[in-house]
Amino acid sequence: MIALTTAAAFSQDAPAAAPNPGRPVGTVKAITGNNVTLTTDAKTEVTIQVEDATRVLRLAPDQKDLKQATPVTFQELQVGDRMLASGTPSADGKTVVARTVVIMKKADVAQKQERDVEDWNRHGIGGLVKEVDTTANTITLATSGSATAKPLTLHVRPNTIIRRYSPDSIKFDDAKKAALPDIHSGDQLRARGARNADGTEVDTDEIVAGTFRNLSGTIDSIDPAHQTLTIKDLATKKNVVVQFTQDSQMHALSPMMAQMMAARLRGAQGNGENAGPGGAQRQGAPGGQGFAGRQGEGRPGEAGGQRPGGPGGRGGRGGDLNQMLGMLPAVTLDQLQKGEAVMIVSTQGNAAGVTAITLLSGVEPILTAAPNGMVMTPWNLGGGQGEGQ
Repeated sequence: MIALTTAAAFSQDAPAAAPNPGRPVGTVKAITGNNVTLTTDAKTEVTIQVEDATRVLRLAPDQKDLKQATPVTFQELQVGDRMLASGTPSADGKTVVARTVVIMKKADVAQKQERDVEDWNRHGIGGLVKEVDTTANTITLATSGSATAKPLTLHVRPNTIIRRYSPDSIKFDDAKKAALPDIHSGDQLRARGARNADGTEVDTDEIVAGTFRNLSGTIDSIDPAHQTLTIKDLATKKNVVVQFTQDSQMHALSPMMAQMMAARLRGAQGNGENAGPGGAQRQGAPGGQGFAGRQGEGRPGEAGGQRPGGPGGRGGRGGDLNQMLGMLPAVTLDQLQKGEAVMIVSTQGNAAGVTAITLLSGVEPILTAAPNGMVMTPWNLGGGQGEGQ
């Protein structure tokens, strides 16, 4: 039943165990008579045969005990609803004669998604992982470069849900269940939970982390047909092939905004501060990308649908910058030019290349002020609003 309840605003929880042919879980694709075509969470299709004797129950997304389910008629089932069927599978596993069907209405799931988004917006925090203590079950996040900044300690409880992004995907739907030892120093992390009085500690309910890359450089070549470009990375002096998907976000800075951001970077460096996410938001709270998509949506996002919103921080700590970035005009590969300077947040990738999460063009003044670019998180360039450190 945990597999049936979605991690609403962000993605499906993958089943903890291997799929059971007699207990398929998924989303209703079609209804023909008493037969239901179910697209399972394992990305297969199975036909559920509902008979007169089949027990049909409705469960709310925040309920996990079948004792809380209420009997309903089969006619209440609709395309898009979530379903868990229990019954006898055929020899090829493509059909299940159902004894019991438990459904979650699409509208109920959507409402829970909205509540969860709001909870992440209110209680979400994030940044770069500084230290992981598997003995004390804590994670220390790097905070702002100011001398008075206090470290942020996350307490990982036995019931804390931990997920980790796939190295080749920017979708939250592809994030896998993980454990504390799977989180490493330097990872980008977002969590939600209850803070203590002075805001330096958090009892976490949910954590998602991943390793992402920041690339800054000039475009060496563009291949619109294959949706790739090659840039010469300023940090490594090597060419990197960047793949773009329908989930990748591409924006252009205006000359005035680029100059403003460059001035911020020069000011931060002059004050001895570290230029962090977006310059103003140093090691700041990611906004919500990567929380890359609701079930069935293409996208962190967000975003992981990505989407709600734009601000990545509040107050004077990056929120205004991220709001501006969220309103930037979109660009396409066809509009970019060889030799143009860009900044990219991407997946960790592999030897073959990386997948773009966000591309920012018009950044020449920024790279002049900070040749290594800015440390951008996949969340602070368009995503749900989170609290800054």
